[in-house]
Amino acid sequence: MSSAGQIRKKSFGDRKILSGAVVDSFVKLDPRTIVKNPVMFVVEVGAVLTTVQLVWNAVHHAGQIGFGLQISLWLWFTVLFANFAEAMAEGRGKAQAETLRKARAETEARRLLPDGSTEVIVSSALRAGDEVLVCAGEFIPGDGEVIEGVASVDESAITGESAPVIRESGGDRSAVTGGTRVLSDEIRVRITSNPGETFLDRMIHLVEGASRQKTPNEIALNILLAGLTIIFLLAVVTLQPFAIYAGAPQSIFVLVSLLVCLIPTTIGGLLSAIGIAGMDRLIQRNVIAMSGRAVEASGDVDVLLLDKTGTITLGNRQATALHPCPNITEVELASAAQLASLADETPEGRSIVVLVKEKYGLRGRELAAHNPTFIPFSAQTRMSGVDMDVHEIRKGAPETIAKYVAERGQEVPAEILEIVKDISNAGGTPLLVSQDRRVLGAIALTDVVKGGMRERFDHLRAMGIRTMMITGDNPLTAAAIAREAGVDDFLAEAKPEDKMALIRKEQAKGKLVAMTGDGTNDAPALAQADVGVAMNTGTQAAKEAGNMVDLDSNPTKLIEIVEIGKQLLITRGALTTFSVANDVAKYFAIIPAMFAGAFPQLGILNIMRLRTPESAILSAVIFNALIIIALVPLALRGVRYRPVGAAALLRRNLLLYGAGGVIAPFFGIKLIDVLLTYAGIV
Repeated sequence: MSSAGQIRKKSFGDRKILSGAVVDSFVKLDPRTIVKNPVMFVVEVGAVLTTVQLVWNAVHHAGQIGFGLQISLWLWFTVLFANFAEAMAEGRGKAQAETLRKARAETEARRLLPDGSTEVIVSSALRAGDEVLVCAGEFIPGDGEVIEGVASVDESAITGESAPVIRESGGDRSAVTGGTRVLSDEIRVRITSNPGETFLDRMIHLVEGASRQKTPNEIALNILLAGLTIIFLLAVVTLQPFAIYAGAPQSIFVLVSLLVCLIPTTIGGLLSAIGIAGMDRLIQRNVIAMSGRAVEASGDVDVLLLDKTGTITLGNRQATALHPCPNITEVELASAAQLASLADETPEGRSIVVLVKEKYGLRGRELAAHNPTFIPFSAQTRMSGVDMDVHEIRKGAPETIAKYVAERGQEVPAEILEIVKDISNAGGTPLLVSQDRRVLGAIALTDVVKGGMRERFDHLRAMGIRTMMITGDNPLTAAAIAREAGVDDFLAEAKPEDKMALIRKEQAKGKLVAMTGDGTNDAPALAQADVGVAMNTGTQAAKEAGNMVDLDSNPTKLIEIVEIGKQLLITRGALTTFSVANDVAKYFAIIPAMFAGAFPQLGILNIMRLRTPESAILSAVIFNALIIIALVPLALRGVRYRPVGAAALLRRNLLLYGAGGVIAPFFGIKLIDVLLTYAGIV
């Protein structure tokens, strides 16, 4: 089973989540909690009032106990069902977040003991002053300083810079950050921070301090729901004096029933179900959403910020071209480059071997007869190579090879120096190859853009989304990658604070911002963004900061996320239209029933021919509760997204869901009335 399937099975089928949601549906009856949903808060207040009235009637043997009991039970059912849907959404989000947090406790460290031996402990048990041993391929378990050795370290997950850096004891290059990976050699690190004081913790602190703005659609809907609720509340409250004056005073059961049926309870109860549907559809596409609100916000995204390393690019610089010196053929340079890279286990070294094999057809050859001595890449020498027979072949950084050949009185040809400069200006990394202390040529390493990026960005642009690349690289490198990938703009040499400032600047303009990233340095920006999509291959901090995690680590997955978000908005709009249209039929059910005794002429409005006033009111309340359940499949499936204009979308909603919302209650309420009368309940 795929990772997405495992998480989906766990988070959407766990009985613990279901049972927890049942319990939480009652816990959420707390007025301080349910008041966040004004519609359901009004329904709960109504349920409390009818329950109190029911108890009073039972004690004093007054009123219709059976009618009041049924009204109260259906009102409580309406509130509890809405709470259950919301609790399920929250429970699934918590389960997904807990799954992602487990990696924190699984990080191990090799702590050095006084006798020189080591013990394996979890990184969270390290304290300032502890010393750890970190070898090639291992992650540095905590912030510290190198006290012995020198190594090449991949800090891309923290800094955003794709090129490895050298960290060595002494000087200003001894500091290391927890979560970075040692690529070569071995270092001894003294931990300098206690748990809660690391770079990661500081990033999490920024994350916790970040806030997400509400989406325009969310604000508009909240205003609409609150406005309708207030209007109908005032209407019902002022209706009783007129009823008393007309000689037809209404009971609390009737007044509350009228209020609950008229306010938009349908959409109020389905909002969480719509959110759950979006989360489920995303998981089917290998994206974990921490909340339905995050999915919904993605439908309104205006700006997309993408981290370069590991998001737009592969993250490891790859050999892309060879540039031989004058009088040296490409095949001669390729042969020497391959031999010099056979002992280089870095991604760059392996990519050179692959390039030579694919472009020049040079494959493995028999070297035993030449008595080869391989020189592996080392952070100390910054070279790799091989000595065989009387030949010395080396490959390394330009300054390193220049110094190496200078020991024999050789110089780097001016043509190659110019090529080295051009490679650097284009955002690449140059390497030089020498044989017998004579430079043969240069190798160009570039941070390779993932396939199909330009086409996907063109698609986003057609959807009205502006793309911006954010990177810790220098402006030259950033510009080259931006041109190749096809993004609209870029921000180079970006620090975590710069990313947050850029997002806040866009949000201040009224834009909704989506951010994708995979590094700890991306965490604050992921938290500040309206939609923060963390790559699954990224750091734990990034996953915790984002409100979505892409299990495929494909930044262009945002296109699907946006489409699902728009589908959620369309679905919610359709159900809101249906909910408001429902009120038309409820008027014809309840109003004639309330005043039939005082004003017999109102019987002409009883076009559904409901049997009794009690049956009409109870039928409307039951329909009001059952329609929420009936519409759950539509909320979960969603209304299909089509890229049409706002006018066409509004027309479609009015014709389909508006008309349906008017017609359906007439049939539904009448059917319930017939069943209640046949069963003798009222």
